[in-house]
This record gives sequence, C-alpha cells and structure tokens, in this order.
Amino acid sequence: MLEQNILFKKLDRTLLIAITIIILLGLVIIYSATKPSGLLPVAEALSTGDDPFAYVKKQMFFVLFGIGMMIMMLYIQYEDLLKHVKFLYVLNLIILGAVLIVGDSTLGAQRWIAIGPNQIFRFQPSEFSKLLIIICFAAYLNSRSNMLNRLRDLLPCFVYIGVPALLILMQPDLGTALVFLAIMFGMLFIAGARPWLLSGIIAGGIGTASLWIWAHFWLAANRGFELWIPIKDYQLKRLVIFLDPWQEPFDAGYNVIQSQIAIGQGGFWGRGLFNGSQTYGDFLPFQKNDFIFSVVGEELGFIGAFLLLVLFFVVIYRGILIAINARDRFGSLLATGIVSMLVVHVLINVGMNIGIMPVTGIPLPMFSYGGSSMITNLTALGLLLNINMRRKKILF
Repeated sequence: MLEQNILFKKLDRTLLIAITIIILLGLVIIYSATKPSGLLPVAEALSTGDDPFAYVKKQMFFVLFGIGMMIMMLYIQYEDLLKHVKFLYVLNLIILGAVLIVGDSTLGAQRWIAIGPNQIFRFQPSEFSKLLIIICFAAYLNSRSNMLNRLRDLLPCFVYIGVPALLILMQPDLGTALVFLAIMFGMLFIAGARPWLLSGIIAGGIGTASLWIWAHFWLAANRGFELWIPIKDYQLKRLVIFLDPWQEPFDAGYNVIQSQIAIGQGGFWGRGLFNGSQTYGDFLPFQKNDFIFSVVGEELGFIGAFLLLVLFFVVIYRGILIAINARDRFGSLLATGIVSMLVVHVLINVGMNIGIMPVTGIPLPMFSYGGSSMITNLTALGLLLNINMRRKKILF
C-alpha cells in the first residue's frame, strides 16, 4: 500500500488536467453537433428519440468505461506485458480476422462487431488493435537492440506490422492502416534505426504511391483502362479530392467543402456556442465524429480551435517527456508508440477538416464521438501514466 501511495504521488497532474478538459469540451461540442434541429436524417432522429442528450449520454458511458480501463492500467507493472506479447499479437490477428467474417457493414466498410442483446454495443477492433500493436511492437523492438542499421534489418519489422495492417486494409480501413505505419516509423526512430534510412523509405513510399495514383488516373483518361490499385474507388477519391474538392462539390468533395465553409464562417471569435449555422443546419457531414473539429472552428472560432490544439500539444509534450524519462527501453518504446498514435490522429483529423489532408475517417482523440476510440485512447493514456509513475525505482 505504501508503494502504491508513493507511485500515485508521481501521477502527471498536468497531463491529467489536459485530458480532462479535452474530454469535457468534447462532450459540450458533441451536444452542439447532435442536438435535434428538425433537419436530422429520419433514421437518426428515430434512434435518438429527439433526446438532445442522447449522444452525450452514450459518450459519457464510454468515458466512464475508459476511465475504468485507465485506472486498471495504473495498477499493473507495465514490464509484465512482455510475458504476454505472443498472446496479444495472436489475439490481435484473431479479432481483426473475425471482423472480416462476422463484422457489421456500414457505408461500404466492414469494421464493427456487434455484441450484447439486440446488438446494443458495437466495437471497432481496429481501434483496440492500435494499442495491442504498440505493446507487441515495443516488445519486438526491445529484443532487437542494435539490430536496425540496415534495410534488411527492418524487413522483419515491416512484416510484423504489415500482417495486422493488411487485415485492416481489407475491411477496408485505409486511415487506420496509415496510423499503423506512423506508429511503426515513430517507434523505429526511437529504437535506433538510422534517420536517413527511415526518411528514404518514407520518401520512397510516398513517391511510389503518388506515381501509382497518377498513372491510374492518366491511363483511365488517356488510354481507356485503369491501373490496378489496392484500395476501393471511393477511398481513392477521398485521398485526392482534397486537392480540388470543387471538382465534385456534391459527391466526393462535399465533406471537405462544407467543413471549410464552417471553419471559415467561424472567423476569429466564432459564431457562438450552439449557434453554428452549418452545424445546426446539418450541412456538416459526420459532425459528431470525423468532422467535429469543424464544429469547434465554426462555433468557437480560431481562438477556440487554437486553445483545443494547445491542449493536445500539452498531452503530446508530456507524453514525449515520459518517453524520454522512462526507466527502461521497453517503457520508452511504449510511450513513443502512444505519442505517435496521438500525433498522427490529431494531424490527420485537423488536416482533413481544414482541407490540407486526405479524408481518411480518423477521429480526434478523446474528443470525437465513439466508444472504441475513447476507450482505446484512455487505456493507452493510462499506460502512459503508468510508465511515468514508475520512471524511477523506489528505494527503501
């Protein structure tokens, strides 16, 4: 008990305060984005019973569940995770494979598994998979110290990450697959892989993908046939439409255009909480999850959006400090993976909301509506706090 008390005194209170403010602000914005306006789609209005707090109540349940997971993570010895890595990796593959067989399909993607009476709860395995792969890959890299100097040394790492990433891509969920790559490169950098080698691989990958996509469209326009590409047509459109959304203002470009309009209308101070015309008029697509940052931009303006980003910066900065000060290599790699996950989520979500990144369906951590994302993020942050609490061995 004495040891636990000493450990809990080492909780990063700055990190906890930033997380709390983000979650509370997220609940307010979710209410604004989902309160009945009379313009909601019929199916959505029926599912909520016109209860203005329907989604807020659900999100609060997810938050409480996530807090429970966070507290549970504080009590474990994070080093003990090393004993269960093989099981966790196999479990990861099983749940990702299961969603391809028994998963629910929505909007052309099969990403969810429904459980409970009347399928009351749906969870997204790919969200939980992020934390599982961080734990497993941290253990894998921990065992490969000074073995990441050449390209052939990195190939097993690509396979290790590539197998679950491929299962996610088959759902299809391109956004999460890209998050896996970001996590992998972030952890490889901290693990000791040469920066120039990683930079060359990233540049080569982006260049090859860009050339492949260009050839696909050029051949379709000039030769009458399309070059095969390993993603769905709608995903390909979403990847490139941000470059000129007005090419298809009522189809692929609609989301980006409406998001930009909402943020532009917000100006510096915003139109006022609960007063967003784009939000209240239900013009914004997916405004409670993927495009929730646009609600912030419209109602709270530049100043509100900036303060939200400051809060995320605090979380990420504290995470970096925890990674630097971790007492062992495994803890440092775990913290790096979690921070990498948060960074890429914030960058992609905010980027796609303001029209400078492809639309990939990435939620804003601890802010967007969604149970799987909230629970995964809070569990991961609990592990981050755990690493910080045990950054130095307690001496008696």
